[in-house]
Amino acid sequence: MKEIRGRLLGLDFGSRRIGMAVSDPLGVTAQPLPAIQRQGEKKDIEAVASVAGEHEVEGVVVGLPLLLDGGEGTQAVLARRFGEKLRERLGLPVVTWDERFTTAQAERHLIDSGMRREKRKKVRDSLSAVFLLQSALDARNRK
Repeated sequence: MKEIRGRLLGLDFGSRRIGMAVSDPLGVTAQPLPAIQRQGEKKDIEAVASVAGEHEVEGVVVGLPLLLDGGEGTQAVLARRFGEKLRERLGLPVVTWDERFTTAQAERHLIDSGMRREKRKKVRDSLSAVFLLQSALDARNRK
């Protein structure tokens, strides 16, 4: 992670949506972006590539949904493969980052803030992306 400097795009890769967040140009803080509704791998990659270009990112952090024991299940394999295809398409560094509990953390945060269930569904994935990207940024900046 420390080899990637500048603005990063964080992705919470889900089966229905891809939550997104972007860092500031210095790579200190993460802000949410609207989630992408999944439409198939090719369209998803093009949608992410469009956002990456629009925000002039220097790299991408893809959330890796590891199992509780740290192993990789089906979703982790799919997220890793998506990251590899994204790297080929963008020509930018793409790293995976442990995203265990980010969705639960986002859901808890939204419930605590009093947000209604219908609205939580719309923002949860992007907030998860914020949490995973911020975690990666914090780890990178500590080094």
